[in-house]
Amino acid sequence: MENFKHLPEPFRIRVVEPVKTTTNEYREKAILESGMNPFLLDSEDVFIDLLTDSGTGAVTQDMQAAMLRGDEAYSGSRSYHALANAVKDIFGYEFTIPTHQGRGAEQIYIPVLISMREKEKGLERSKMVAISNYFFDTTQGHTQVNCCKAKNAYIEDAFDTSVNADFKGNFDLDKLEYAIQEAGPKNVPYIVSTITCNSAGGQPVSIANLKAVYEIAQRYDIPVIMDSARFAENAYFIQQREPGYQDWTIEAITRETYKYADGLAMSAKKDAMVQMGGLLCFKNEKFLDAYNECRTLCVVQEGFPTYGGLEGGAMERLAVGLYDGMRQEWLAYRIAQVKYLVDGLDEIGVVCQQAGGHAAFVDAGKLLPHVPPHQFPAHALACELYKVAGIRAVEIGSLLQGRDPETGKQYPCPAELLRLTIPRATYTQSHMDFIIEAFEKVKERAAQVKGLEFVYEPPVLRHFTARLKEV
Repeated sequence: MENFKHLPEPFRIRVVEPVKTTTNEYREKAILESGMNPFLLDSEDVFIDLLTDSGTGAVTQDMQAAMLRGDEAYSGSRSYHALANAVKDIFGYEFTIPTHQGRGAEQIYIPVLISMREKEKGLERSKMVAISNYFFDTTQGHTQVNCCKAKNAYIEDAFDTSVNADFKGNFDLDKLEYAIQEAGPKNVPYIVSTITCNSAGGQPVSIANLKAVYEIAQRYDIPVIMDSARFAENAYFIQQREPGYQDWTIEAITRETYKYADGLAMSAKKDAMVQMGGLLCFKNEKFLDAYNECRTLCVVQEGFPTYGGLEGGAMERLAVGLYDGMRQEWLAYRIAQVKYLVDGLDEIGVVCQQAGGHAAFVDAGKLLPHVPPHQFPAHALACELYKVAGIRAVEIGSLLQGRDPETGKQYPCPAELLRLTIPRATYTQSHMDFIIEAFEKVKERAAQVKGLEFVYEPPVLRHFTARLKEV
């Protein structure tokens, strides 16, 4: 079907979920009662839910059928072995620990790698600095609660919405080197390569860049962990954009990608398409000690290491979802759907980050220039979008960025973005057209949108449960 200009969704819809429509008055009341925080809205009051693609999409029929094979044994489940074998086949990693989701993996590996560095090198964790192309919220939060600083080494154009580039998620290698030298190599417990880079707008990272990062890390004896929530989308962008990989399959590119890390932490609720599940895996015997320490902590935090907070059926479903998420036609459709939304918003004068993998990222700073960063323009835009059309979205800006835990000062944020996250195989082109029309109405009212201030501010990951009011 390569001769067709427009291709429909590569699936059939077999089950539907009814949603209710609401009035402007109803939505005004609902967002006020939620403390001007879309996270605190009831889902039944949301018409189109673009809060996240984490566990919110459809699953394939093979994934659903796989759940019936679940072995619910407390330990040594054959479903665990099915999952571990899939990990070995896809990523080439020997050691697998299932977790309930991505932050389950983070709450295990982060304290373990920090503690091991502390014991081996005789260091103080308060002097440690972990580095990433850009930490996402939970990874940064787990790093900070373990008394380690989080530093980002992103390229200059990563957050410039006026610039297009093939791999805006790349590390700035000079910044990475400088950050390592500034902290002292022994004080860097890990480097996190985030693919795709969510906070930068779902932007991909090239294999060449991942390889260069890994070479630097090996030179300084620093482990690299691949934040793998959107590994398949990243592989698709590599196939489409990086010279030398056009004839490679998604599976082959994925296998090549994971040569350039020592471990992976995955929220499987994204590219692996499950409603709940995560992975923590290590590549080989070199990291056997870390694996064993993580297994021990897994018993405390998640469950026995061969189920890690997941039922047997969920592990079977995940083992299938890892493969299904790498389907070529699936990824082509998904990336095209995001691009359709971004292009439509650009046509009506709503500036977006270059189209990435899983979401459209609206430049709220440009749409609401009268709202200063400390009054959270992207979050204010999210509230306005809900009032206008019942669409729930999420801020990726100063509110998410948070405060320096030592000084209490707001971290500087490179961009104020509103993320319109597209759940997999859930919304159609008509929904995308409705979102674009909603932004036309929001744009008409933009000058009247007010900034926000805290009524309640949690100390960590504040955007999830904060309550705010209009200034």
